[in-house]
Amino acid sequence: MTPRLFIVDDEAPARARLKTLLSDIAAECPHELAGEAGCAQQALDGIAQSRPDIVLLDVQMPGMSGIKLASHLSRAVDPAPAIIFVTAYDEYALKAFEVRALDYLLKPVRAARLADAIRRAAALRAQASPQHAAIGAAASVMSSKRQHFSVQERGRVLLVPVSEVIYLKAELKYVTLRTRLQEYLIEESLTSIEEELGSSFVRVHRNALVARHAILGVERGAQPVDADGEADKSSEQWQVILRDVDERLPISRRQWPVAKALVR
Repeated sequence: MTPRLFIVDDEAPARARLKTLLSDIAAECPHELAGEAGCAQQALDGIAQSRPDIVLLDVQMPGMSGIKLASHLSRAVDPAPAIIFVTAYDEYALKAFEVRALDYLLKPVRAARLADAIRRAAALRAQASPQHAAIGAAASVMSSKRQHFSVQERGRVLLVPVSEVIYLKAELKYVTLRTRLQEYLIEESLTSIEEELGSSFVRVHRNALVARHAILGVERGAQPVDADGEADKSSEQWQVILRDVDERLPISRRQWPVAKALVR
């Protein structure tokens, strides 16, 4: 198999040097360059479209580090590409392997070392089973607290900052992610999100998590009426007032003490 490679580095000269190095080893290590990117969003778009086998990834980049990007790729792309970090910093090696990187190369990279890493990654990828890929992705998800959600929109993979999310609501087999401007659908469980991001979100109902920063207050909802047409105070319903959106979310009886404590 001739592996397809994708380069991610925020510095254009660094990408150019890596492409020159790849050209130098083309005879002993055949490969195809699928694309390159200078930031995380470009990388996600390009990788989702070109489906490379291996990503040569820098660590230090503005906006989102290579470590975080590698974690997102394991969730957003199926099958996820093999990751080889190419960086000038040696202190991130442990974190790199926590997100299932196959190798960690320090700049300036030697040609023989790069060729060996690519051949090894290509061989391991060819042997990998779907079960191994699923295990690797799950381990990557659990390795660090995310700063973004990966969402699919019109064939693209977008990054939505956790700080912009107002609420997450389970509906059928999907979860609706709501920001101030838009809604997205993601295929994650509220339980797993709550376990990971419980410091940022609070459960107000069995089917809804609300960002703590987005809670402005609570108010009584419309009361149901009994058989005589009178308001049924025993079924009083409270709901969350949210920042930047008009929508209200109901608060379950079980979660009412938690929600009430947040707005005291």
